[in-house]
This record gives sequence, structure tokens and C-alpha cells, in this order.
Amino acid sequence: MVGLSQHGRLEGCSCRHAPCESEGFRSATVMTAQSCPRQHCATTMDSAALEPSLYTVKAVFILDNDGNRLLSKYYDPELYPSMKEQKNFEKNVFNKTHKADNEIAFLEGMTIVYKSSIDLFFYVVGSAQENELMLMAVLNCLFESLSQMLRKNVEKRTLLDNMDGVFLVVDEIIDGGVILESDPQQVIEKVNYRADDSPLSEQSVAQVLQSAKEQIKWSILK
Repeated sequence: MVGLSQHGRLEGCSCRHAPCESEGFRSATVMTAQSCPRQHCATTMDSAALEPSLYTVKAVFILDNDGNRLLSKYYDPELYPSMKEQKNFEKNVFNKTHKADNEIAFLEGMTIVYKSSIDLFFYVVGSAQENELMLMAVLNCLFESLSQMLRKNVEKRTLLDNMDGVFLVVDEIIDGGVILESDPQQVIEKVNYRADDSPLSEQSVAQVLQSAKEQIKWSILK
């Protein structure tokens, strides 16, 4: 507990909320910072958390319908730094959302937007103060980009067969937590450009090997 300053402001409260400087509060003998009507200004940590940041996205992950991780990227090194912590968080998120009809969840101080498709669940995570519309724009861009790349066959097997492209899509949308792109068409064009710019992608190698195997097979049969 702390008292009021000689100027009538609540000691320990960093805000300039008028009631903290009013005669009513001045007559009080002792107050705590938490009793200020603007509780979110009560501590330096809370005030800092409300400052705007370019680092909108804390994490992105895709799970299957059993809650198993297929892809995940964490952009805040202080948020679940170990693999065990990340998987525990993902498990808790999945348990909270996989039977829900909502698109937004709040868990462990995080804002989470999500959607499902057949046997997949897509998640975008931001801080508790983050704008849900911004996170939803990222989620929709991710889903629509993958839908175009996978020719609307957004399911586990097709996703696993195209993981290189999936990572490219994520990297075109988010870089270090900063949103780079929210237009699916632009994302696909950039991904295609990067794939075409590569002298020989893994997919091209696979196609060459398959073609070679077929030629050998037919030569043996002849």
C-alpha cells in the first residue's frame, strides 16, 4: 500500500487519470496502484505492453485433427523458447478450439485466431492486446494462399506433399513477426517467382527422378 503524493496524485500509479488527482482521492489516507480506475496503467510492464508494435504475429502453426504439429513458426524468442513448451501450448490451444464454433480464442495471455479445413487446423497467435482483425487478415491470407497453391485441396496429405511450398507461403506473409503481405494473389505470385528463380527445385528433382524410373521400367519391359 502506498500513500498519495503532495500533489494529490496516487503514488505508484503512472497514469494521469483525473480521479487520481481529484479532491476525493486526495482525502484518502492510503491507496494502491491497483485501485486506480485505469488499472492497465498501474505498472510499467502493462504500459509497455500497450505500445504499438510492428511485431504483430507471435506464432503460426498448423495441426492435424488429432492435434499433432505439421508446421509451426514462433517469432518471439521469449515465448515458449523450448520445443516442449511450444508443444504444450499447441496442445492446450487445440483442446480449447477443436470442438468450438468460434474463430477467436484467448489462452495463456495470447489472442488466437483459427480455422479448420477437413483434417487441418490453422492458427495465428498474437499478444493479448493485438487487434484480432489484423490476425484474422493474416490467417485468411495464409489459408487462401495455400488453397490456391494446393488447388483447393486443403487437407493433410496434400499439405505434407507440398511442405516446401507451404513454408514459402508462410515466409512471404510473415517475417520475424512482421506482416509483409495480406493479399493471397501477391503471395502466390512471389512464391512462384522464387520457385522459378531456383535452378532446380526439390520438386523438379523429384519429377526428374520419377521420369527416369519410368523410362528404366519401360526399357526393362521391352
